Amino acid sequence: MNKRNRSSRVPDQSEGVSRREALRRAASAGALLSLSSLAAGLGLPASADAAEGETYGKFPKHPKWKFVFVNHVTTNPFFVPTRYGCEDACALLGCTYQWTGSEKSIATDMVNAMNTAVSAGADGIAVCLVDLNAFNDPVEKALKAGIPVVSYNADAKGNKRLCYVGQDLFLSGKGLGQRIVELVPEGEVVGFIATPGQLNIQPRLDGAKEAIKESGKNITLNEVASGPTLNEEVSAVEAYFTGHPNVKGMFAVDAGSTAAVAKTMAGHQLQSKGVHAGGFDLLPTTMEAVSKGDLDFTIDQQPYLQGFYTVMVLFLYKISGGLTGPSDIDTGLNFLTKANVDPFLHAQSRFQGNSSEEKVIPRSGPI
Repeated sequence: MNKRNRSSRVPDQSEGVSRREALRRAASAGALLSLSSLAAGLGLPASADAAEGETYGKFPKHPKWKFVFVNHVTTNPFFVPTRYGCEDACALLGCTYQWTGSEKSIATDMVNAMNTAVSAGADGIAVCLVDLNAFNDPVEKALKAGIPVVSYNADAKGNKRLCYVGQDLFLSGKGLGQRIVELVPEGEVVGFIATPGQLNIQPRLDGAKEAIKESGKNITLNEVASGPTLNEEVSAVEAYFTGHPNVKGMFAVDAGSTAAVAKTMAGHQLQSKGVHAGGFDLLPTTMEAVSKGDLDFTIDQQPYLQGFYTVMVLFLYKISGGLTGPSDIDTGLNFLTKANVDPFLHAQSRFQGNSSEEKVIPRSGPI
């Protein structure tokens, strides 16, 4: 298998070594095999020129389609594995992708990025629908221009996007609430949310509230905005605990806030004082906190799949002329606790975003 960039930087788009480049390097290195015999041995076209625009497998030769991903927090570490998923799917299928949008969940920035993609004639658009109404017009504009649009990571009811790839956010929130009910007998708990109202995380908090209400327990869940950047989140969590030292549980519905909760829990040794905590996603510091017991759990939503599957959906739509492709895909709900976090904590992989290296991850033991 050809090796792509192994640096630790986040990929911007598909950066795989093309078959043309692989053959060129072999020839320039003085390989003993002729170009045609090398190509035949690899199962590739006999000439480097013929390789351009083709892919492995039985898909026919097709244009090198470019898909634009419009994101709400473009530099957030949560999406590193999502971008690796985009890159890997593009390399597999002979496509490219662009990563754009907003750094701080500003819907107008995202809408502008979508309009730019439409004007530029993008072959497909994937967008995090973090606002209920802001993306309705640009999505319809893209569809009228013949550009397929799908949502990933966040979805908006009533939007005309073709499908959604990501976690069922409300149900994941109910799972969070049910876990809170199991851990906390009664009293005050807090739910931190980076950007209240945004559809990638608000449904989780809503689901948690509903689960707590359904339990009938005397638990009060306070919703606290923590901010769109990690520094803001750390400050918000620490400030809340300072003002509410008797809180029984601290929970979060986004990656940054969860990491911030973990930091405060560890800094004040709150688990030993009977305070419970948990949240979402697999940032390295979060998984370390679960392993050490500072967090009771974290919830995985498989961000790699949110990139990989989304590219697959757009590719299949394009290559089939719209006959197939769009289908809602739930990327799952998985609780990681001290009992099962170690494989996730110690494995370095593109699937978690903590390594750029392409490798097979061995697994042992029962599933």
